[in-house]
Amino acid sequence: MKFKAFLTDHGVNLLEKRFLPALDKMGKTCHLYLTRDHAIFLHNLLNGDGIQSIAQFQKDALFEDYRISSQNDDRIAFTIDLSLLHRALRSILTIYTEFGGSHGGYKSAVIQDVPISKPLSRSDVLELQAALDMAQDLPQTLVQVPDMNQLQSFVDRMKHVGDVLNVSITKYGDLHLQISTSLITLGAEFRKLKVLGEQARVPPGDDNLTAQTRTRRAIDKGDAMSVQVSVKHFFKSIQCHLAKPDCAFYGIAQQGSCLTVVFQFFIPGTRQTDKSISLHCRLPVLVDSDPN
Repeated sequence: MKFKAFLTDHGVNLLEKRFLPALDKMGKTCHLYLTRDHAIFLHNLLNGDGIQSIAQFQKDALFEDYRISSQNDDRIAFTIDLSLLHRALRSILTIYTEFGGSHGGYKSAVIQDVPISKPLSRSDVLELQAALDMAQDLPQTLVQVPDMNQLQSFVDRMKHVGDVLNVSITKYGDLHLQISTSLITLGAEFRKLKVLGEQARVPPGDDNLTAQTRTRRAIDKGDAMSVQVSVKHFFKSIQCHLAKPDCAFYGIAQQGSCLTVVFQFFIPGTRQTDKSISLHCRLPVLVDSDPN
C-alpha cells in the first residue's frame, strides 16, 4: 500500500482557505478516501450519525505527480483530524510567505507531519465505497438558493427559537422553512426559485393563498415533500458557505429519507460548473417526519 503526491500551491490554497474551514464545521475528524482519480473527504458515511458531507476533488485539482497503489483496487482510506491538517497547511503557507519574502527565489522543503489512523481494511473500504455510492444519489427535484446570506440570516434567528425545523420543497420552485414552539411560529419562504429535475406548473390562484396552505396543497397533489430536520444540522450545512460556493441547491430524497444540499462551484470568471470539485451534504430527518 503506497501513496505519494505533491500538493500544489492551488491545492494548498483551496484546502486551507476554503474547504477545510467548511469541513471542520461538519466535524473534527473525517475519512480521507484516495482513489486513482480522486481525493474525497467524507463525514459520517459509516456511522450514519449526524450530518453527512462529501467533498470530492479530482486529483489534478489538489496534486501533481499523484501515485497510489494498493491491493484493494488502488484505494486507500483512513481517518484524519481536520484541525491538525488545517494547522499544518496554515503553517506551510506562513513559512512559505515569510521565507519567500526574505529570500526571493530560494526554495526549501517544509516538512509537516499529520497523524492519521491505521488504513481501513478491505471490507471497511468496500463498505465506505458502497455508502459513497448511495450518498451520490440526488433528489428528483432540486431548488436553487442563490442568496446564501439571506438564508443564513434567517437560520441565525431560528437557532435560538427551537430545535426542529420543518423543510418543504415544491416542484414549483418553492422552499419553505418553519420552526414552531408552543409560544411562537417562525417561517420563511423562498419562491419561484430555479428548479433542476422534476418540476410542475404553479396552480392557478396559488398566489392568493398562505404559504402553509400552498405547501399543504402541493404535498397533497404529490408536487412537494416535507421533512423535519435538526436546526443544529441545518445550521451546520449553511457553514459550507465558507468553501465559497457560487450557489446551492436543496432537495428531499425519495421517501423523505434525507434533506440534501448540493453546492455548485463555477470555473473562475465563468458561469460554467467546475467539475473538478464538488461538495454536498445529507441531513438526517427526524423519525416523526411525514414526507407525504
